[in-house]
Amino acid sequence: MDILSHGLWGGIALGRKNKKSFWTAFSFGMLPDLFAFGLPISHLLFSMITGGEADFIRGPEDGYANIPSYVFSLYDISHSLVVFTFVFLLVWMIRKKPLWEMGAWGLHIVMDIFSHSDAFFPTPFLWPVSDFYFNGMSWGQPTIFFPNIILLTAAYSYWWYRHRKISVS
Repeated sequence: MDILSHGLWGGIALGRKNKKSFWTAFSFGMLPDLFAFGLPISHLLFSMITGGEADFIRGPEDGYANIPSYVFSLYDISHSLVVFTFVFLLVWMIRKKPLWEMGAWGLHIVMDIFSHSDAFFPTPFLWPVSDFYFNGMSWGQPTIFFPNIILLTAAYSYWWYRHRKISVS
């Protein structure tokens, strides 16, 4: 799934208490992709601004050939339910209470399990215990992409309607 949708799903699912809760969940929803792809994307943007060439991203026909190897390691770490569970429990121990908005990270992983195919960045949700992954349907396909947009619109419209109704009363 695209990074913005992950943030929006995280926000609506786990960040409805207040604005701080929303933005925390929104951020945790995007965290796995930002962790894995943040550095190469910032390099790409810098190259575009300065007129340089970002030779590691040329197009889908190149597949994995030009993606730095560290991205795969970061992707494994950030898209693992094992790692997520460990970090969630560690934060819970330190804070003495759960940070429920972190669940948006777990939601991101679960959504990616089914919306990534083995053709490009399948989700290693059991890493480092296993390299098993599910061969899902790519999130860029219309059968996934458009229903995602429709469901996000419906969820936020419903939330807005309910929130507006409560605020007006």
